[in-house]
Amino acid sequence: MFRRLKKPTVLLLSLLSLSAPLAACSKDDDQPAAPIQEKRALIRFVASEYSTETKPILEKLVREFELKNPLIDIDLQVANWDILDGIYTTMISQNQPPDLLNTNVYAHFAQDGLLNDFNEILSPELKNKLYPNLMEMDRIDGHQYAIPYVASIRSLYYNRELFRQAGIIEPPDTWSELKRDSEKIKAGGKASGFGVDLTDNETQAYLSYFFFGAGGGWIKDGKWTINSPANVEGLTFLKEMYDAGLTDPEPTVTTRDEKQRILGDGKLAMMISGNYFTSVVPKEFPNLQWNVGPVPVKDGHPPISFGVHDVLVSFKTDHTDKKALSTFIDYLYDDPSYREMIEREGFLPTNSQVGVQLAARDATMRANLDALSKAKFYPVQEPAWQAVMDYTRKLGDAVLYNHLEPKKALDELQHFAEARSAQYLK
Repeated sequence: MFRRLKKPTVLLLSLLSLSAPLAACSKDDDQPAAPIQEKRALIRFVASEYSTETKPILEKLVREFELKNPLIDIDLQVANWDILDGIYTTMISQNQPPDLLNTNVYAHFAQDGLLNDFNEILSPELKNKLYPNLMEMDRIDGHQYAIPYVASIRSLYYNRELFRQAGIIEPPDTWSELKRDSEKIKAGGKASGFGVDLTDNETQAYLSYFFFGAGGGWIKDGKWTINSPANVEGLTFLKEMYDAGLTDPEPTVTTRDEKQRILGDGKLAMMISGNYFTSVVPKEFPNLQWNVGPVPVKDGHPPISFGVHDVLVSFKTDHTDKKALSTFIDYLYDDPSYREMIEREGFLPTNSQVGVQLAARDATMRANLDALSKAKFYPVQEPAWQAVMDYTRKLGDAVLYNHLEPKKALDELQHFAEARSAQYLK
């Protein structure tokens, strides 16, 4: 049949070209095929340290996760809040940002284009578990730049024995009652009345209690309202309390955690703190008789709920693996692991399934979760919030010790907030 071909040279070349792959196939049959290289994933996870419980909980969780997912490596770093900013800022400046960061701000990162969109990472199952009102706060223009990790609701905690000795029956609901009760405690000579934290840790929190308690707030209709008359009234009341000796003597020195110990030791009657108080302080002071009341508000104003939530953000990196991130985040929020962390750290869960489980057997948890659903929060969607919060931390010394009038102090902060926001609009 080959004789019918009019181009024998072409036929020869064709046969020669066939012989090479046939020979190669024959050779391959004699040797085992090279193993397929499985792709490994790296997740750098920088987590904030809430207590001495945090690191061991997360280290155990990571060990168990890596055993079940041998192709995903978790590089875990747990850092105290005092140094957390410096750690991730250095990582970002070195072009090695964390794949996952536990923090309390996110909008400025999103504005700078540094963050992954969790809409492209979260599994549908987990997305449906997270509380919608918290998810909404962590979303900008439809992009889920952060997800809620843990939450707290703030309340007034007080030493019942000091109240009893001062003849105080109920915790104060209003500013006038707070002032009156602090005067009674001061008159007893054994303790300070009201603990105020104007340190780097909580200045923005205490301002929030008295801004919102007077009917004010940080922002309204997209515009900063820091120097509103209500806010000025709130800061003025705080200063008057300090000037009258009705607060603890060192509002800008001792932190919230230190004040909790001072209260536990019987030298402070009351302070505003998060619901984690109930898990942390009684462990250290088992004989402490304590109770809880609402955040006091200006007379004639309705009660307020104030909540705080921390988030997870995911930075864009040169090795971002969204599937691996999804797998790890699912595990991080997995009901048993997450529930253990919530209970031991004393937080409110952002995972609704865990919330349902805990609320079913704990009336306090049920009440706190209800308050969380209605609470006011920091303006975390504003890109300027991190800078505003940093500037806010200067107000304690300025107002209490340098005698800067509250109105002038808030005018300066208002001007700073507006200027910083304008920079982001350019």
